[in-house]
Amino acid sequence: MLDKKTKEKIIKKFRVHESDTGSTQVQIAILSEEIKQLTDHLKQHKQDNSSRRGLLKKVSERRKFLKYLQKESAEQFKELATKLKLKIADKLIAEEEEEKLRQSRYTPTKNDEEEEVEEEPKDLSDLEEEKIDEE
Repeated sequence: MLDKKTKEKIIKKFRVHESDTGSTQVQIAILSEEIKQLTDHLKQHKQDNSSRRGLLKKVSERRKFLKYLQKESAEQFKELATKLKLKIADKLIAEEEEEKLRQSRYTPTKNDEEEEVEEEPKDLSDLEEEKIDEE
């Protein structure tokens, strides 16, 4: 659990506007600090399963906030990820790029359709000529 002074410092550093205390960026920063503290605690106390469970909850909650921020504002997401030096942000960026690639593969463009039509042979004699040329 974060003490009050640490929490106030984090809020001042990551707030979006003057009276901001609960924006997505602030919540992610607070969760990140709590995750760091819990990780250090678990390095010393390996048998503390209840703290481990709390850590996993905080990690999943932060991941949800990061996904939301990434959808809403990619610029703020990248800025926050670099400030906090998050590894998970790199993974989310990679997942987003993979999904874009998958979507682009499934939606053929007009140029792709035209190329496919041009490449198809019109009759069997064209196929036979291509085989002869290849040999």
